[in-house]
Amino acid sequence: MTDESESNKGPMKRHDALKQFSREHHQGLLLCWKLREGFRKDVSTRRIKKYTIHFWKKNLRHHFQLEEKHIFPILGDNHPLVKKALSQHRRLQRLFEDKADTSKSLSLIEEELELHIRFEERVLFNEIQQQATEQQLALIQEIHTDNNNCEDWKDEFWK
Repeated sequence: MTDESESNKGPMKRHDALKQFSREHHQGLLLCWKLREGFRKDVSTRRIKKYTIHFWKKNLRHHFQLEEKHIFPILGDNHPLVKKALSQHRRLQRLFEDKADTSKSLSLIEEELELHIRFEERVLFNEIQQQATEQQLALIQEIHTDNNNCEDWKDEFWK
């Protein structure tokens, strides 16, 4: 098992089957940047939240479902790295769907989503690549189609 201290070495070359997931991770990091820009520019939380909900529904929710159904089972539900990722998914889902304290939720999404993506890219995906069979990777590549990356959003509050 790869330990998180090894994550400083950076990501290994990503297998083709996981590249679309990595591209989606990049979109998630862009969301974090957009949130920071919105905060910096003092954009209303209502505008930022609308985009964040759009991103969740059009992109991230489906991304999480695919990981949980097709990627994480390679290591198994009891694997500590999978348990950590699943816990982060649940936490992030609650934050995206939170209607009580929008400002706090947005701030936590910005922080926790970035940490989650870095964990998956630097630790979890590397472990999965090392453990997966070519057949498992081929199945992942077959089932994964390009997700909407939310480029259709008109209110670019971050600019």
